Amino acid sequence: MPAHQGKKRKYQDTDESCTKKTKRSRSHTKPQKTISDIFSSTSRQKTQGKTPSFNLKTCIKWFKEFADEDNQILPEGMERLCKSISVKPDDVVMLVLAHQLNAKKMGFFTLEEWSRGMQKIQCDSSAKLERKLEVLRESLNDSVQLKSVFRYAFDFAKEPGQRTMELDTANIMLELLLSERWTLFSKFQQFLKQTKSCRVLNRDQWNNVLEFSRSILPDLSNYDFDGAWPVLIDDFVEFVKGDSTC
Repeated sequence: MPAHQGKKRKYQDTDESCTKKTKRSRSHTKPQKTISDIFSSTSRQKTQGKTPSFNLKTCIKWFKEFADEDNQILPEGMERLCKSISVKPDDVVMLVLAHQLNAKKMGFFTLEEWSRGMQKIQCDSSAKLERKLEVLRESLNDSVQLKSVFRYAFDFAKEPGQRTMELDTANIMLELLLSERWTLFSKFQQFLKQTKSCRVLNRDQWNNVLEFSRSILPDLSNYDFDGAWPVLIDDFVEFVKGDSTC
């Protein structure tokens, strides 16, 4: 944790409200494998000498099963899509899918997002997508993929044009992504519900929640109040240490 420079400011509802953590440069000996690499490799193994498994025309026809007259999948069409692949709309795998499609707005898929994203994961039917759901879901076990999806979720879930995410929305997204991966998640959720100082989360706070969950021990013994964590995180640590039920 880098040494904290200057006095921490109380967090407000702006992106500049929190001190940002200095990132250490990391050198990688080899590039990380992405979901697309996995799907492409699997597709090549299965289709050598055969007709390619992905067909764009078939994919577009599939899209139209769920799209409205303006060539866009709306929340109602999203529910039909979920039913066709046997998942609930609030399943985390739908967030991972949206990340693969690089969808800009929660509950909506455009034809361009659909075509590019489904080609990337080699799916042109509900049956193929359903068979690949487990790979998408398990990708969150990879720290690089989890970080990518987590950071994507901020822009995906916040209201268009806003620089912050409402707490109710943040709680829903955090539960999807961290409830089974962070021992202190329930305490953090309780803290957010009780705190009166924070009405929204900005990008820096959001990103640091994940970093905190992955780097700080459940007993908080390695937490440094003089480190460059946002004040929100300092307050959460004080909240946990002051709670006799922890």
